[in-house]
Amino acid sequence: MADDRLIVAMDVPNAIAGLELAEQLGDTVSFYKIGLGMLTGGGLALANELKQEHGKRIFLDMKLFDIGATIEAAVRGLAQFDLDFLTVHGDPHVVRAAKEGAAGSTLKILAVTILTSLDRDDLDDCLIQTGDIGDLVQDRAGRAFAAGADGVIASPHEAAAIRALPEAHDRLIVTPGVRPAGADVGDQKRVATPANAIANGADHVVVGRPIWRAPQPRHAAAAILTELSSPQAHSPNR
Repeated sequence: MADDRLIVAMDVPNAIAGLELAEQLGDTVSFYKIGLGMLTGGGLALANELKQEHGKRIFLDMKLFDIGATIEAAVRGLAQFDLDFLTVHGDPHVVRAAKEGAAGSTLKILAVTILTSLDRDDLDDCLIQTGDIGDLVQDRAGRAFAAGADGVIASPHEAAAIRALPEAHDRLIVTPGVRPAGADVGDQKRVATPANAIANGADHVVVGRPIWRAPQPRHAAAAILTELSSPQAHSPNR
């Protein structure tokens, strides 16, 4: 059975390319992330097909943000697809509404703390309060957990601090911004290797371009899975 700690981000143009990637990866990968970039390219149809016909786990990365009633309605609609994870922004009112929408389903609501593509300068541009970015992420994670989030999205740099929170017991930490050693970091600014992310307390790592841009995506995924099973990936906090 494939190790579902690895979630492969399907940041490809459309569902056809997504199915081709899934075929290349075969039984090496059991968990896929489908995000906004593929929404108009058949992303929901692809999520359904991978889940229902191929037995894959699906992380729908929509990062929803709106008034509570709209969030609740949107999540209730998405919950009918029997998917596994859904992201919303970590504001407490959004998380609470999403949990209401997901009631009665197995869909887990993951709260976005601060995007891994942002640094302190970016937060200043957005008029986000001053302070260390790690402290802000930890605070937002704690508030999201208190609002009922099943887990959070955070960079590997903040995973250990979040895992140490009392509220994080039995909650999920999913880390994007993960790159194998030597890989191009792309647009990410707070990155770590897969082993470091798991050692810091993450439950799942999200990897996209280093896999689907590789000459042999299956081999690239297998190398990451090997790293996740190495002693370096042992978490002292779990």
